Amino acid sequence: MAKKIHPDVIKLGIVSFLTDLSSEMIFSVFAIFFTGIAGASAALLGLVEGLADLASASLNYFSGWVSDKTGKRKIFAIAGYGFSTLAKLILVISTSVLSLSIFRVVERLGKSFRGAPRDAWLADLTHHQNRGYSFGIHKALDKSGAILGPLVAYGLISWLGNNLESFKILFVVALIPALLSVVVLTKIKDRPCVKSERINMLASWSKLSTQYKQYLLISSIFSLAYFSFSFLLLKAYAVGFSLKDVILLYATFNVSCAICSPGIGKLSDFIGRQKIIMLSYGIYVAICLGFIFASAQWHIVCLFILFGIFYAIDEAQNKAFVADLETERRGSAMGLYSFCTGVAYLPASLIAGSLWLINPSYAFIFSGIFAFAALLLLKHFNKIWQLKNEPQ
Repeated sequence: MAKKIHPDVIKLGIVSFLTDLSSEMIFSVFAIFFTGIAGASAALLGLVEGLADLASASLNYFSGWVSDKTGKRKIFAIAGYGFSTLAKLILVISTSVLSLSIFRVVERLGKSFRGAPRDAWLADLTHHQNRGYSFGIHKALDKSGAILGPLVAYGLISWLGNNLESFKILFVVALIPALLSVVVLTKIKDRPCVKSERINMLASWSKLSTQYKQYLLISSIFSLAYFSFSFLLLKAYAVGFSLKDVILLYATFNVSCAICSPGIGKLSDFIGRQKIIMLSYGIYVAICLGFIFASAQWHIVCLFILFGIFYAIDEAQNKAFVADLETERRGSAMGLYSFCTGVAYLPASLIAGSLWLINPSYAFIFSGIFAFAALLLLKHFNKIWQLKNEPQ
């Protein structure tokens, strides 16, 4: 019998909803504002996005290891959410290219610190038979904020106009739900875990399972294919979408992700997470091919919907699978997974930015090749894992 979803899964989802409402108000317009109004280049955008992705992973392993060592989750989650909220004050003070770049990186540092303890906290609230669904529900709430955020941004820009002052007002409004998210998080009861063996971060690697390490390698290779979402927005802009329409397109992606997440989570509980993750890799290859040949606006709309389906799997079910593989050191496992995949995002974004300047299609070709290689590798290891799990 399937177990019920723990109430704190919903509460943590509300925290993520408020955070994403705030963040996506900003991120839905960031690429266009950074290049179109602030005057930065696409190459600099690639560098900043790569550094932001690196920053969002840089502290994950440390915070996850510390949460395992101390047996605490909540205090580190609060610190991370609070740091991201403070970072948004930078935009209220200044909107220069330097300030925008610093904000993008610093805000992601907060995400990196909260990610592993929060995900381990979620995993501790679940059971194997409802873990995929629980992570899917959390991601659906998270992405609901990402739906509303771009819509609020769209409304403000439509009402106030596409100018610098309008964006400054938007940045101030975005700060409000960020503050509320921290308040809500402080009201959730902590769920201390069993303290792990007192070993240092490097030594904890040896305690992680072989299957987890193999999956970590596959995920890192796939991450080299992971271009920044900002380039998809630039592609839409190049095809003919206006700034306001690009914001709505971003909301469409998030609607697709939010709607699909719970159902995909249930499916992963039923058929196995390896199959779902292989499906996501295949979808990503199809998306890369689609963006190479997309020439009409309806092509772009369909691809953004498909990207939402991919993201629903990638963001939730990968973490649920990591939780399946590691039951004792979940904070460390979650953190190391986010760290390794995040480190790969930097060269991925730099390469995508450089190839974009030559020909945007080259960036998608490069990503498609690495995604397909990761898919083949995952299929290979999945056969090995199945053989090991067969009864002798």
